[in-house]
Amino acid sequence: MADSKWVQISIYVPMGNAEDVRNALETAGAGQLGNYRGASWSTTGVGRFTPMQGSQPRMGAVGVPSDVPEHKIEVLAPREIARSVVEAAIAAHPYEETAYFVTEVWMVEDL
Repeated sequence: MADSKWVQISIYVPMGNAEDVRNALETAGAGQLGNYRGASWSTTGVGRFTPMQGSQPRMGAVGVPSDVPEHKIEVLAPREIARSVVEAAIAAHPYEETAYFVTEVWMVEDL
């Protein structure tokens, strides 16, 4: 099987900032499928973290556990633009450290 031409980018975003990140993903070229643009999938959950000494949290306080309602946004993108898509999403994201992952996917044309 040939290398995948596609990746799925998943990023966790506070609910109040999700639209800004979706727009950044779309502007960077993710979520374009055939004659559709801005295609994404979102699930809702709770992000949990404790800022440690040396952090500069935009939400919560150092040493205090935080729970934040978040969306997990998932989009498809051509593999060759994955880095620029992730960089655009991070630039639109409010957190000091952004939780995301990139996974190779195979579309029918790749098989």
